[in-house]
Amino acid sequence: MRKKLFFVAIILIATNLFANSIDFQMAEKSPQRVTPNNSNQILSFHSTINNAMQSVVNIAAKRRVISNAANIPFQMFNDPFLRRFFGDQFGEQFQQNRIQRSLGSGVLISKDGYIVTNNHVIENADEISVTIGDNPKEYSAIVIGKDSDSDLAVIKIEGSNFHAIKFGYATDLKVGDLIFAIGNPFGIGTTVTQGIISALNKDHVGINRYENFIQTDASINPGNSGGALVDSRGALIGINSAIISKSGGNNGIGFAIPVSMVKDVVKKLITDGKVTRGYLGVVIDDLKPNVLKLYSHKKGALILDVANDTPASKAGLRRGDLIYMINNIPIKDRKALQNAIASFKPNETISIKLERDKKNLQLNITLGNRAGLVTSAANNGKFLGGLQLSELNANTIKRFRLSANIHGVLITYVEPNSEAEKVGFQPGDVIIQIEDIEIKSFADIQQAIRKYNNKVKRVYVNRYGQTILFASK
Repeated sequence: MRKKLFFVAIILIATNLFANSIDFQMAEKSPQRVTPNNSNQILSFHSTINNAMQSVVNIAAKRRVISNAANIPFQMFNDPFLRRFFGDQFGEQFQQNRIQRSLGSGVLISKDGYIVTNNHVIENADEISVTIGDNPKEYSAIVIGKDSDSDLAVIKIEGSNFHAIKFGYATDLKVGDLIFAIGNPFGIGTTVTQGIISALNKDHVGINRYENFIQTDASINPGNSGGALVDSRGALIGINSAIISKSGGNNGIGFAIPVSMVKDVVKKLITDGKVTRGYLGVVIDDLKPNVLKLYSHKKGALILDVANDTPASKAGLRRGDLIYMINNIPIKDRKALQNAIASFKPNETISIKLERDKKNLQLNITLGNRAGLVTSAANNGKFLGGLQLSELNANTIKRFRLSANIHGVLITYVEPNSEAEKVGFQPGDVIIQIEDIEIKSFADIQQAIRKYNNKVKRVYVNRYGQTILFASK
């Protein structure tokens, strides 16, 4: 145990001292697309896929939990008195039942052992072990950084001369390209499945806060999460992340996080151990058909509200403005704006082009820091230690059987075993006030978080007509 702790300490120190950047192994740009040209040729990708398979790892994450039956803390299993009273089997039986295990995949991205995977594969893990391909040798891994909003994480194993995968280019991808998913489905070992790119730039999926998925029909099953999506050269084009399925099995609709987003997040996690994103301070929506005639531009993100004392308000953004370009990059909808703002760092100045009253304007805005803030665009932001929130509308009012004249922000989900659950919040609660700030929209939530950030706050909720007070950080 001491040796293991010593090793972890050394790795952490070395990581902080030396791992300030990473050099990705890049594949050739603008690859040619070819087909067999005579009757004696067999189309095979064995050599390229075999190389990529050496970079894909299997991840086993273990987590110690509290007994559901007796609510007994894990450390009590070895208590001498309890063992004497109940017998030695007391600890052994409960220890066997109180370890949660999960399996997933990851991809080696550097020769010195950095691995990218999904955040949900290693989230809350107490121990992480890694095996490479079909080699039984087991490595202990430490977490370098994780980002729940993109569902990406970086872990590291000790060693050198690992087979780092080559990175492809998101700009080279086309719908119809042949691709392969490599991972460890159902824990049966490294497996390759084949398909095509079904769609690009898929958002509005409702899986992550920041979405720009590659959609594929390659089989992605439980355990494939965090594995590699590669092109026919074996170059990494995405990290397998999720599927849409009622049964939990593959239905031909899988999603991978594109390599461009992977590189951006990985660099930040290795450098800082976390991801900091720019913050604008607006409530946004898509440009709906019923208001298209009011604007000259037919694509963009519509500003519905501007929070007080934010970069947006200081720069002069107004309700009704239509943002259609940032730094000369077209903005097609609210998701595109959200992803674009998140790609910049706090305190970075950007150029925004917008339409206001049929006139085109350009503003330079210095972004703030999104850390600790809730944005309404995603409608699934975690707040107060594990809540998911939503604006009130006809659908949510009907779904939760609320009064039609209620005002506030609705709690749609409380994360199990979270701080929010311990405080007492429940789905269906409507947040109506935080300290002295009356809550009518997400903008009010944002204002309250900025004003009382990292402080214990009085939170008033309406629970089916009854007002309840909670104290939460």
